[in-house]
Amino acid sequence: MKIAVINSGSSSLKFKLFEIPSEKVLCSKVVEHIGEKDSLIQNHFEAIECLHVNFTEIDAVGHRVVHGGERFRNSVLIDDEVIEAIKDLIPLAPLHNPANLEGIRVVRQKAPNIPQIAVFDTAFHATLPKEAFVYALPYAMYEKRQIRRYGFHGTSHAYLLQKAAQLLTKDVAKTNIITLHLGNGASACAIKNGKSCDTSMGFTPLEGLVMGSRCGDIDPAIVLYLQNELDFNSDKVNTLLNKESGLLGLCGENDVRNIEKRKDDKAKLALDIMVRRIQKYIGAYMVVLENVDAIIFSGGIGENSHYVRESVMNNKILKNIRSFVIKTDEELQIVNECLEVLKK
Repeated sequence: MKIAVINSGSSSLKFKLFEIPSEKVLCSKVVEHIGEKDSLIQNHFEAIECLHVNFTEIDAVGHRVVHGGERFRNSVLIDDEVIEAIKDLIPLAPLHNPANLEGIRVVRQKAPNIPQIAVFDTAFHATLPKEAFVYALPYAMYEKRQIRRYGFHGTSHAYLLQKAAQLLTKDVAKTNIITLHLGNGASACAIKNGKSCDTSMGFTPLEGLVMGSRCGDIDPAIVLYLQNELDFNSDKVNTLLNKESGLLGLCGENDVRNIEKRKDDKAKLALDIMVRRIQKYIGAYMVVLENVDAIIFSGGIGENSHYVRESVMNNKILKNIRSFVIKTDEELQIVNECLEVLKK
C-alpha cells in the first residue's frame, strides 16, 4: 500500500510518499515560493503538477489541516461536508486552512477516486478539560464566537507520546509526560494517561513559549498600548508579534545555532528568556500531571541544541526526572492516522 502526505502551506507544498507496512519513504519533495512575484509556480495545482506524481498508483492521501475547531476531534475521511466545515473554520486560521483546502481540491481534480483523509493539528488537544481551554473572558465569547484554547502541533505531540511510551515500556494509556516541540514554532504539552490535558499554544499558535519570531505569552494590554500610544494598526501589531518578536526581536536572528556561537549579551539574554519560559511551563505541567514519567525534547531546537536541553534540565526540581530526545515525524503520524480512518 502507498500513502501520500501533503502539507499545503500558503506559499509552499510538502509531499511525502510512504510504502506501508514498511514505512519506507519512496519520495519526498518540497515546492516553495508558490504564488510569489517572479515565481514559476503560481498556484497549488501547478505545484502538484511539478511533483510529477502518478496519483493513480497511490492508495490514499493524508492532508495536514491546521485548524479543526471544536468539530473535528479525530482524523476524518474527506467529503463535501468536511470540505465545507474546513471552509467555515477559515476565520480561525486565515493563513492556513485556505491553503490546506487548495491541496485537497487539487488532488480531487487529479484523482477524484482516491480516498483523502484530513488530519487536524488541533485534534490531539480535543481532550483538554474545560478549565484548560476556556479563557477568563465573558463566557459568551466562547459560546458564540468559539474563542478558546485549541492548541497546535498535535500530530507531533501524538507521535512523541507513542515513541515515549515505547522507551518507557509503558502502556500509552498510563503514560504521563511533558512534550516539548521546540523549533521556529514551539509548543509544550502536558499528557496525562495518554491524553493531552494542557498545551501552551492557544486560540492561535502565537501564545506560549518564546519562538523564532513569535513573542509567546505577553501582557495583552501591550497590544492596547501599541495601538493607542504608538498608532499601530492591527496589521502592524500582527506583524510585530508574529514576525518581528521572539528570538529574532531579542537578538536580531532566530537560528539558535548561530545565537549559541555569539558571545554578546543580547544573544545570551535571548536564550535565557527562551529557557526560562520553557521551565515555567514544565513547572506548571508538573503540578497538573502530579507524576511525570519523562520530559521529551523534539523539533529542530529540541533535537539538536545540547545547550538548550542542558539549560532547561539544569534545575534541582528536574534533576530526578528522565528526559529523552525523540526526532519527531509528523508525516508518519499522519500516515498512521490515515490507516486508522481507512480501517473504519
